[in-house]
Amino acid sequence: KCQTTWLFPCPGCLPLLSVPSSRIQVSLPTTRTMSTSLTTCEWKKVFYEKMEVAKPADSWELIIDPNLKPNELAPGWKQYLEQHASGRFHCSWCWHTWQSAHVVILFHMYLDRAQRAGSVRMRVFKQLCHQCGTARLDESSMLEENIEGLVDNLITSLREQCYDEDGGQYRIHVASRPDGGPHRSEFCEACQEGIVHWKPSEKLLEEEATTYTFSGASKPSTQEGSGFNFFSLRWCLIGASLCLLIVYLQFSFRGSS
Repeated sequence: KCQTTWLFPCPGCLPLLSVPSSRIQVSLPTTRTMSTSLTTCEWKKVFYEKMEVAKPADSWELIIDPNLKPNELAPGWKQYLEQHASGRFHCSWCWHTWQSAHVVILFHMYLDRAQRAGSVRMRVFKQLCHQCGTARLDESSMLEENIEGLVDNLITSLREQCYDEDGGQYRIHVASRPDGGPHRSEFCEACQEGIVHWKPSEKLLEEEATTYTFSGASKPSTQEGSGFNFFSLRWCLIGASLCLLIVYLQFSFRGSS
C-alpha cells in the first residue's frame, strides 16, 4: 500500500517538506492511443447497432486484429476486403496529416448457425508518413458517417456469404477532398502485403459519388450531374430553327398572296 505524508511548514521552512516514501507514476494516454481507441469504439458501436437491426436473433462480435492476413482463412470463415475507403492519417512523429482514398480494410467473418452466433475480425491497414520518412506505421481516423457506410458494406457481405441472402448494393466512399497525387505503394502497408488497390474513377471523384451498384444495373449516367448537356442544347437549337422556318414560310406565303 502506497502511503504519502505531506508536511505544510511555514514559507521559511520549505526544506522540511517531506519526500514521499514511494514514487507514483501516472502515464497519460498519448494522442495516438486516444485516437485509436476512439475509432475502435466507434466501429464497434456502429456495428452492434446495425447488426441488432439486420439480424436481431443472432449475436455478433467485432474484434480488431492487426495480424489478420488476406486469403488466410480458417475452415468456415469468409473474407470481405474493403479497398476504397477514405480516411485521414496523422503522423505520430512529425504531426503531418494527409488524406487518402486508398484505405484498405480486411474482414474475416464466421457464423455458427447452430449457436446463432457470429464473429468478425477486422484489420485496417496503415500507411507510412512520407514527410518525415519514419518507419512507424500510422493508423487512419474516419468520420462517423464514413464508418456507417463501411459497416453497411460489411453487413451486405455478411448477408451474401454467411446467410446466402441477396445483400443489395455496396457503397463507394469517396473523400470529400481528393488526395493530393497518385497513391505511393512504398508507403502503404496493404500494397506491401500484395493487396491490389482499386481507385474510383476521376468522374466519381468530381461528382463525389457515394453509391454504386457492382452489378452494373444502375451505373451513373455520364450526362447526369453535369452543368452542360450537349444533347439538350442540340435539341433546343433544332426546335428554335424549326420555329424560325415556320415563321419565315408564313411571311413568305402572305407576301406572295
